[in-house]
Amino acid sequence: MIAQRPRIALVTPNLPVPHDLARGRYIHATATELSKLAEVRVFLPQVRYPRLPAALGPRTFVHGLVADDYRLPGIDLQAYSYPAVPGLSRVGNGVVGATALAPRLRAFMPDLVLAYWVYPDGDAAVRAARAIGVPCIVGARGSDVHQRSGLLRWLTRRTLAKADSVLTVSQAMRRAVIDGYGIAPARVGCIVNGIDTAVFRPADRSSARAALGIRPDARLVAYVGRMVEAKGLRELIEAFTALAAADRQVELVLVGHGVMQAELRALAAATGLGERIHFPGGMEPPDVARWLAACNVLALPSWSEGYPNVLVEAIASGRPVVASDVGGAAEIVDAGSGLLVPARDAPALAAALAAALDREWDAAAMSRAMSRGWDQVAAETLAACRQVLGAAAVGAVACTSVPETGGG
Repeated sequence: MIAQRPRIALVTPNLPVPHDLARGRYIHATATELSKLAEVRVFLPQVRYPRLPAALGPRTFVHGLVADDYRLPGIDLQAYSYPAVPGLSRVGNGVVGATALAPRLRAFMPDLVLAYWVYPDGDAAVRAARAIGVPCIVGARGSDVHQRSGLLRWLTRRTLAKADSVLTVSQAMRRAVIDGYGIAPARVGCIVNGIDTAVFRPADRSSARAALGIRPDARLVAYVGRMVEAKGLRELIEAFTALAAADRQVELVLVGHGVMQAELRALAAATGLGERIHFPGGMEPPDVARWLAACNVLALPSWSEGYPNVLVEAIASGRPVVASDVGGAAEIVDAGSGLLVPARDAPALAAALAAALDREWDAAAMSRAMSRGWDQVAAETLAACRQVLGAAAVGAVACTSVPETGGG
């Protein structure tokens, strides 16, 4: 019999941390709402690297460790770390991560493990779940399936194949898991992200600009997210430079931080337009919402995406978007809310931004279209967990009812 409030161990390396406030905030929102419906403990695995020169460190995220007593509001959180060497230990990180996770799971004794991020953390979660005899769901977020090649792609495929079920955040991503990794369609579900409509909603642009120090007559393009290569930020700087040459009112704000921050500041300085490019840093959702209120259009020129929630947040705030036509972007953006362009195409990006800046948009209609809350995401996630628990219970009964055979 499945408990009314099942015990769920949620394992993910992606949660907001002091050195990267934007990291995993959608997972945090899901975990917070899921904790109202089930007994949830969130495990935050962290890779502990030896002291290495900066050139040998991680290239896709800002690395840092939080203490074991780190806390986040709304969730029961347990942070821990395990040793690794960038690149060299990749093939074994799942095994080492499982060794660190298993005793923590055993102390909690969940009914099910839910892991967000396929490899190595999803692999570690599957291994640790098997060690304590419970099922495991692996949730893929985007780049953990899209940006994989060689050995890492093989490790990702193996993890997806071992999981009891796989969850994706867009239909496009579900198809990528089925077609690209050979996972049976019946084992792959889709639960798209939600939004905090109390935070992301239409607000007065003039007031937001006054608070942020932006000129009232500026035509402001905003980017919100991590500063990493796959977000297409070099193309955005190139597109902005072309726009700025013809439009003295256009400005750009890059909200967030990441491993490319120094490079982007240098690129901005090299354009000679540095005073029109703003770098306010990473920030909490209410501050992100203020920048969205202040902007004329949001740009997201990513090379790949899962379900880019910042598009939902911008549209819910009544702001049009210009985004690369990748991942689940086409499931979010329609003719009334923005324009889609090919990835890695700076001229197309510049043209679409100019068109979006010149067009009148219906902010109220855009906002009304985005009303899916995190409580709905949590309810669907719990339903997926119950489905896996039910299948596991049926399998256990079938195994115990098999008659013994043998000699004598």
